[in-house]
Parts: sequence; structure tokens; C-alpha cells
Amino acid sequence: MSLAIRHLKLVAFRSYARLNLDVSAPMIALTGANGAGKTNVLEAVSLLAPGRGLRRASSVDFARKQQGIGWAMSALLETQSDPVMLWTGAGEDARRSAKQDDKATSVLALGRVARLLWLTPALDRVFVEGPGERRRFLDRMTLSLLPDHAETATRYDQAMRERNRLLKGGGADPRWLSALEAQMGEHGVALATGRAHALGALLDAQEGAEAFPRAEAAIVGQFDPATTPEEFTRTLHDARGRDAQAGRALIGPHRSDLAVRYAEKDAPAAECSTGEQKALLVSLILANARALHRETGAAPILLLDEIAAHFDAERRAALFAEIAALGAQAWMTGTEPGLFEAMEGSAQRLEIRDGAEGSVVVS
Repeated sequence: MSLAIRHLKLVAFRSYARLNLDVSAPMIALTGANGAGKTNVLEAVSLLAPGRGLRRASSVDFARKQQGIGWAMSALLETQSDPVMLWTGAGEDARRSAKQDDKATSVLALGRVARLLWLTPALDRVFVEGPGERRRFLDRMTLSLLPDHAETATRYDQAMRERNRLLKGGGADPRWLSALEAQMGEHGVALATGRAHALGALLDAQEGAEAFPRAEAAIVGQFDPATTPEEFTRTLHDARGRDAQAGRALIGPHRSDLAVRYAEKDAPAAECSTGEQKALLVSLILANARALHRETGAAPILLLDEIAAHFDAERRAALFAEIAALGAQAWMTGTEPGLFEAMEGSAQRLEIRDGAEGSVVVS
């Protein structure tokens, strides 16, 4: 059995005053005009994963301004064992909290129950943007396989920022710097090790899949994941003078990059056409889903915003077939119902309209 949302409820979320949606199919197609509120549904579901959702928005941005009561979303999740009710929301102070089966929990803990992957139009340029965007993409895939990855990354970033601040100010207590460098050593190596594990699992999961182009990928940069925490800590100690002059740490996993190539063409992804880049992204996400299925026994929930863009009818049909074979629940958006004609008859098709009281769903 794969993970699946069976009921979704939104209260004062973005363009929705209220939404109660029963979900009865493995594939859900949300169609409607631009601005109708399709992506808002996917964004709400994405908040079951650690972080700020697929738009990387802050909690205050989720609240429907006309109501001024904060916001909330809940999902009844079918799992490999018992159904689970997950909730997250915020009051007027925008401070976000979470619950599992009506018991308080952390936002990070939600991700240990609900495994999600997503693709949005914002990711279409990930291969031609700066390395920071590719690191985020890699970390999101890693997080799906290793839920503690988010906490590891946060602790590394916190220690690095504090060390940068002390070096910039000058005259810092060497013992405090050493403590921060030890934290960076521990969490930095764990961060790099997690990324390497996730990427290896993804590349292995591409074997045998032919509907989308195979991607070759590697983590590149100055940081060797085979480095021990003690070695990285000593490197940071020795680099204090140079880092103080630069105003930042010049060595570490925060400087790594994800290099992707189109295997069949032996070409860097950045030099491929827009359609080829989209196909490579889909290939990586599907590989990520297969890797998750192998490691956890359940396929993740897929959120695919405007996924049909750049694909012809044959490629769209191949995508739907891949999702069906995987057994994943997939939430997809598009402006035209015709984009989803190749989906199996069990698919749930919903039209989103912008009404007088906000977005509404029409079955």
C-alpha cells in the first residue's frame, strides 16, 4: 500500500475560505484558469513535509487576508498501518504548529509520516540557475529519504552563521570558535553523507526505466564526503584567517553543487532544450519516488504543478503510465482538461474556479 490522502480540509488558506475534499483516486487532476487556485491546493499538501512548502513561503503568506483568522490544513492520510490525521496551521500571530491525531507534534515530525515529492514551474530553470538552487533541489530529494536531513542542515547552517559572525567581528574566544567548528564538522559530514546516499539511491532507481531520459548526476565541489568530522573540524580551524578575510566559510558542503548530464546525449543538462530539461527533472523525481518505494515499502505522494507543460501527448501518456506503475498518489494541475485525457479511468478530475467567496472545487 502506498501513502494516499483520503480527505483534505483547508480553512482560510490562500484563496480558499474553506475546502472539504474527499479523495477517491490515485491520480487527481486539478484544472482551471490561471489564478483560480490550483497550485494553492498542492501548496497546502506540501506543508505536510518539513520546510515552507513548494513555494518556500512564510506562514503569514498562507492566511486568507479577507478572514484574518490565521489558517489551517488537515489531511487524513492512509498509511501502511493505520490511517493518520495530520494537521498544521497558525493563528493570527502566524506562529505555525502541528498535530498528529490531535496530539501536538513538530512540523519536522509530519515529514516522518507523510513522504512527498514535488515539481513546480519554478524548478524548470534549476539546471541553469546558481548552485544554491541545485543544492536545495538535492536537499529536498535527500530529505524525502532521510527525514532527519532537515535538522542536520539547520544545525550546520546555524553553527556556520555564528562562526561567520564571530570571525567578522574579530577577537572571538578561540574556545567558542572551536566548539562551533566541531558542530560544523559533525553536521557538515552528516549533510554530505546524506546527500551522497540519496543521490546513489536515485541513480540506482533509474535502471530499467525508459520512458524518460536517464540522468547522470554527481555532487561536485571542494568538499569530499569521505572526510571525517575531525578532519573537517581541523580544516575549519586552519582556515580561520582566510575565512575571516572573506567574511564566510570557503570550504564545506554549503559550497557543493549538483552536476547533471543527459546520459544518452552526453550533454550537460544546462545545454539541453527546455523540454529535455523538464524530462530530466521528471526522470529524477520518478527515480526518487522509486528509491523511496524500495527503502520504505511505500511510494510517496507526488505534487506535479503544471506538469504537462513542454510535453506532447505521447510523453504525457508515458508519465501517467509511470505514475500508475509506481502506485503513487499524484496531484497534478493544468489549465486544460484535455492535458489529462490519457489518465486511467479511475483518475479524479476536479475543476477549480475563482468564485465570489474565493476558490471553489467543482467535481
